[in-house]
Amino acid sequence: MAGLSLETIIYAVGLVLTLGALGGLGWIAATELRLRALRRTRLSSGGTMAIGGSPHPAVQRPGGLLGDQVMSTVRRLGQQSAVRDPAKVSLLRSRLTQAGFHAREAPVVFLGVKAVALAIATGGVVLILPAMIGQKGGNMAALALAVGVSLVALYGPDFVLKQRKATREREYAEGFPDLLDLLVASVEAGLSLDAAVTRVTEELERRYPNLTIHLRFLVLELRAGRARKDAWTAFAERLGIDDARALATMLRQAEEMGTSLGETLSVFSADMRAKRMLRAEEKALGLSAKLTVPLILFIFPALLGALMLPAAVRLIHVFNHGS
Repeated sequence: MAGLSLETIIYAVGLVLTLGALGGLGWIAATELRLRALRRTRLSSGGTMAIGGSPHPAVQRPGGLLGDQVMSTVRRLGQQSAVRDPAKVSLLRSRLTQAGFHAREAPVVFLGVKAVALAIATGGVVLILPAMIGQKGGNMAALALAVGVSLVALYGPDFVLKQRKATREREYAEGFPDLLDLLVASVEAGLSLDAAVTRVTEELERRYPNLTIHLRFLVLELRAGRARKDAWTAFAERLGIDDARALATMLRQAEEMGTSLGETLSVFSADMRAKRMLRAEEKALGLSAKLTVPLILFIFPALLGALMLPAAVRLIHVFNHGS
């Protein structure tokens, strides 16, 4: 019994240390990326932000010197991984941008977090190894814990990135019809497409803040003199949704053929509204199928119990009096 308690303590300590280290690394990496984005925003706005009427010249780093040392280690490991596979870094940068990480060092930090997570998982498996071989015939609980820690380290960062990207893509898909409607209204009111994008960015800031970030990038690229078709193509790639790619293709064709931009946007906007309605109808039609399992597992037994319980009580009462 004492040996079992010791093994349980080893499992718990290994699991807590591993999960705590992974969570701490993720928090530090996200904080660093957010601080870098904040600094870039301050530099692009031409001054420092004011808090309570006074300038805020510096950003306090959470964690102090320890956080700096951890981030330095993460960057160093990430740079080593990036040097080994430069093509992977380009693809990873696109994924991180679609997930909302726009910092220049985002791929390096992400690769560093993965490397540190693997190192921590390796240390956790080494700690669990004595418990695995301590018992005769092996210990399945320790083996399962080691496999779980390894899977979290290998696929955890990619899973978090994938979930964040999917969440952002849903927001982009929901806000895209509204974006097109506002673009149509602005263009038909007499604004140019570039001025209409600037106006729409201001209108969508509260409702779709993540989509607004990409619109600001688009506005900056257009103001910097980048070709409109290239700027819209880059905007579509950053969003990563089919509707944005279709819009970029449509604008390029309209510019090359000289067709009316207002009419083209009106037709595309009507098509987007129809697609949004079809998606809503698809979700409504699929609701009955999704409710089947909860209905069978929870609602139907409760209803059956409510209907049959009075009859069962009456039958028991009759049998007791009859006997």
